[in-house]
Amino acid sequence: MKPSMHPDEWQARIELAAAYRVFNMLGWTEMIYNHITLRLPDSVTKGQKQFLINPFGLHYSEVTSSNLVKIDIQGKILDDSIYPVNPAGFTVHAAIHDNLPDAHCIMHTHTTAGVAVACSAAGLAQNNFYSAQLHDMVAYHDFEGITIHADEAPRLLKNIGNKPAVILRNHGLLAWGQTLPQTFVTLWTLQRACEIQLATLSMGAAIPVAEPIAAKCTRDSLQFDAKFGAGRDVFDAMRRLVDKQDDSYKH
Repeated sequence: MKPSMHPDEWQARIELAAAYRVFNMLGWTEMIYNHITLRLPDSVTKGQKQFLINPFGLHYSEVTSSNLVKIDIQGKILDDSIYPVNPAGFTVHAAIHDNLPDAHCIMHTHTTAGVAVACSAAGLAQNNFYSAQLHDMVAYHDFEGITIHADEAPRLLKNIGNKPAVILRNHGLLAWGQTLPQTFVTLWTLQRACEIQLATLSMGAAIPVAEPIAAKCTRDSLQFDAKFGAGRDVFDAMRRLVDKQDDSYKH
């Protein structure tokens, strides 16, 4: 940590860098593309909206606490990073961070299962244990091309509303939340639901889950609830697995 850096920023950097390594371990990577962003706390920014993003050009396995890039909502680099920022990542993430007060973390993936379901006209099916836990939590946004145009932001935000799990049609998956662990468990549940859906389709028609049962599953699921850690125990367990393999992200 640089002597001038606020300890809260360094802790945020460590957690975000760990998330990139967790994604790498899970195979949720797309060469040098896609993004996980984390808003810095007010103790660091004094009320300004600033967030950390991966340095464009590095694989997730190369992301570390010190090489994460700090930017503002306009995409201006606020530290002495030698790396650029991918405009396709900044445009979507900045719009959500700027307009959704609870969106302190945003995660976006192009996994095979996620993109496949995003390309399906029917979208996510309510027919398995995981999709049932996301009842009324999933938003959809139609594909408008590569996400580098700011004029897409109002339509994206309107379609997201207050739903933390987002299927970007023909594109991929996105999740946002109040904390990084909460965002992670939301995305993990959505990803798992997509994987099960693909496997089930190969076997024929699936058994649907009735609306009342799905609503009950979502109410009974504790992993998104702040009173029960909101995914902290899950994310910390994954981080421990990463640490056993390579803890260089801490530097």
